[in-house]
Amino acid sequence: MTRTAPSTHIRPTPRREVLISGAGIAGPALAFWLHRYGYAVTVVEKAPALRSGGYPVDVRGTALEVVRRMGILPRLRDAHIDLRRFTFLDGDGGEVASVTPHSVAGSVAGRDLEVRRGDLTEALYSAVRDDVEFLFNDSIDTLDQSGHGVDVTFRGGGRRRFDMVFGADGPHSRTRALVFGPEERFHRYLGYCFAGFTMRNTLGLSREITMWNTPGRAAALYAVGDDDEVHAFLNFARPEPPFDAFRDPEAQRDLVAGAFADAGWEVPGMIAALRDAEDLFVDVVSQIRMPRWSSGRVALVGDAAYAPSFLTGQGSSLALVGAYMLAGSLAHRDAAAGFAAYERHTREFVTVNQDQIGEGDATLFPTTARALEQRNDMLRKLSTMPAAAGRPAHSALTLPEFTPLR
Repeated sequence: MTRTAPSTHIRPTPRREVLISGAGIAGPALAFWLHRYGYAVTVVEKAPALRSGGYPVDVRGTALEVVRRMGILPRLRDAHIDLRRFTFLDGDGGEVASVTPHSVAGSVAGRDLEVRRGDLTEALYSAVRDDVEFLFNDSIDTLDQSGHGVDVTFRGGGRRRFDMVFGADGPHSRTRALVFGPEERFHRYLGYCFAGFTMRNTLGLSREITMWNTPGRAAALYAVGDDDEVHAFLNFARPEPPFDAFRDPEAQRDLVAGAFADAGWEVPGMIAALRDAEDLFVDVVSQIRMPRWSSGRVALVGDAAYAPSFLTGQGSSLALVGAYMLAGSLAHRDAAAGFAAYERHTREFVTVNQDQIGEGDATLFPTTARALEQRNDMLRKLSTMPAAAGRPAHSALTLPEFTPLR
């Protein structure tokens, strides 16, 4: 008679379930790495689908190594926008200087990348969509940290418990508001407002940026290719943030139009296009600075924790690096130890990048006639100089190696 040996099968440890709010850049990047370290990941996104289009974004320095390790660097190199020139105009529309975009941005030709935001988000999503649960057209309504988890109710009516929750939902993060309090506590206004939208390419621009300036005002047209449309951008200095205007779309349009009421060049046509633009986005230029990026079992990443402002050109890169560091810090650690390691090893890199810009001192957007002339003198010299080397801030962190579970 054959006897069957008793079973020695050991039930595997259940995978820890985590929720990420936001499917922009930081969210899918964090999902990718958390999945590598054995987590069961859900991403919730309030939009009905991935956001396509949008302004071009930079991937530089340390962030290039993150996307290389994710396996998406070749795809992003194929999507790279190879701008040919950046032309600056004076108040009358006359040319001040025409320079290489790299010499202005501080990026390195042949290495650093500039891609459409939609191309970056699609690459990140494609790298993780088969391994992660995505809940589109929904968002977090409430969070309740109790016991050994976080109870989440969703706007769509669902309710689930997660081991941890991550806010990757941008500078106006709802996750941050629910856990850490009002945005005003962490908001650092940099003295400018801006508007972005698309409009017809009436000047026939191709792979170039043209920017008009007067003290405290800038208008730019950004052609990423030979398309019939260009990205329009209006930036203006303002001592106090006009938060009241942001409650009403029409008030936003009036605010921007008023700031450029007497402007020359192509600005009147830009204001007319702004009035009808369906993709208009108006906001203040600001940073998010927080003393801590985590509380209990909730942590923030990317713009939700440390938005550097578009003036640094480092928002996407900080999101990618932050996601890598947060996930790796949690590998083989509990929440408290992992979050502490994340801050300990990432904060200096964040601070160095945020400190590139102070209030009202953005080089491309001078607020006084003297500062504008100084900038123009600098640009005239740049037009005869080779492209500048990358700024140290972009590469101020050497990525550690974390051990995946698979």
